Amino acid sequence: MLEWPDVLALANEANLEPPRRVERLDAEWHAQLSPEVYQVTRRNGTEAPFSSEMCSLFEPGRYACVCCDTLLFDSGDKFDSGTGWPSFTQPVEPNVIAYHADRSHGMVRVETVCNVCDGHLGHVFPDGPAPSGLRYCINAVALRKVVPTP
Repeated sequence: MLEWPDVLALANEANLEPPRRVERLDAEWHAQLSPEVYQVTRRNGTEAPFSSEMCSLFEPGRYACVCCDTLLFDSGDKFDSGTGWPSFTQPVEPNVIAYHADRSHGMVRVETVCNVCDGHLGHVFPDGPAPSGLRYCINAVALRKVVPTP
């Protein structure tokens, strides 16, 4: 289980090796993604808080990167943070998320990106629930819900 010191070490030293790589030209991403998804995932944008019903959905399933279909989060690790963005306590595997120190907007945060395609997901904070204490605050448009098979 990842905890805040692990996240800081990954952000400041080196990320884990991804399970695979998906690389496309910017023009290819632009053609593949909707304008909003492109702005968030490829240009480090942020959707408006409370703009997605995904914040309040807690049905079983997993969440994949909308750009490359890499499984990122499980609904069992999802919680209502009250922030207006879907929040999770852990990724499904430690190597599917990459971490980068983000010093934009006059603050220091840790940005989360898909470790497979480098799509911007959101940020992670050390104010989540036990046992990890992590809150992955993720843009809903960066995720695709994967329904479990019966």
